[in-house]
Amino acid sequence: MSDCLFCKIVGKQIPAKIIYEDDDVIAFNDIRPAAPVHFLVIPKQHIDSLLGCTEQDQVLLGQLLARVPDIAREQGLQAGFKTAINTGEAGGQEVYHLHLHVLGTPQES
Repeated sequence: MSDCLFCKIVGKQIPAKIIYEDDDVIAFNDIRPAAPVHFLVIPKQHIDSLLGCTEQDQVLLGQLLARVPDIAREQGLQAGFKTAINTGEAGGQEVYHLHLHVLGTPQES
């Protein structure tokens, strides 16, 4: 999507503090953090929201979730973290590119 903010981050057209990237997934710090550590994990492929996912997206959704624990540990969240996916207008979604919020406070483990 040419006007999608997150697609522009994936395409390196808009700067972001990228903390993880592979062929399918990218993670970067949220620009309006709601916790001391707050980052987003998104698929590079544009999917509007969780409402738009089908069985064909099952592997990609698994990849998103599977990356979270390692990225969270690298960001100091060894003791735990919160995850959230805001879906649709009623679910508080502001950017219509599927994204997973990871939030937490670093603690000694």
